[in-house]
Amino acid sequence: MPNSIRFPAKAGIQSVVTLALVLAAPLAIPATAQDRLPPAPYAYQQLKDPAQEARAKALMEELRCLVCQGQSIADSDAPLAGDMRHEVRSKIAAGESPAEIKTWLVARYGNWVSYDPPFDGATALLWLGPLLFLALGGWLAFGRFRRGANDDEGGEA
Repeated sequence: MPNSIRFPAKAGIQSVVTLALVLAAPLAIPATAQDRLPPAPYAYQQLKDPAQEARAKALMEELRCLVCQGQSIADSDAPLAGDMRHEVRSKIAAGESPAEIKTWLVARYGNWVSYDPPFDGATALLWLGPLLFLALGGWLAFGRFRRGANDDEGGEA
C-alpha cells in the first residue's frame, strides 16, 4: 500500500478531542447568560417619602414574580422582580396611582402578574374549579352514603 496515507495516532486523538469540544461548547452557553447588568436604582432602594414607599410596598405585595411564581415581587430576589420593583417605585414617585400601575403591569405581563386576577372567560375555571370539585365530592359522598344505607336496610330484612 504505497499510495495509502497513514495518519499518526495523535491526529486521531486530536480530532476526537476537537469534536468533543465542539459538541460540548453549546452546553456552556447558559452559564454565560447571567444578568451582568447592575440592578435598577429602585430595585433595592426605598423611596424617601414614607407614604409613597408604603403605597409601593402594598402594591408590590399584590404582584407575583413571573420567575419565582410563588413569591411576590417584594419578596423575590430575581432580576425581573427587581426591575418590576423599580418600575412600581418610579411610577409611584412620579405620582401614578397603584391602580394605574397595576393596570399597566397587567397589560404588559398579563393577568398572571396579579395575585387577584379578574373574573373573565380565561379565569373562570380558576375561580369556579374549587366549587365544582366541592360539588362533585359532595355528590359522590351523598351517593355513597345513600347506597350504604340501602345495603344496610336490605341485609336486615
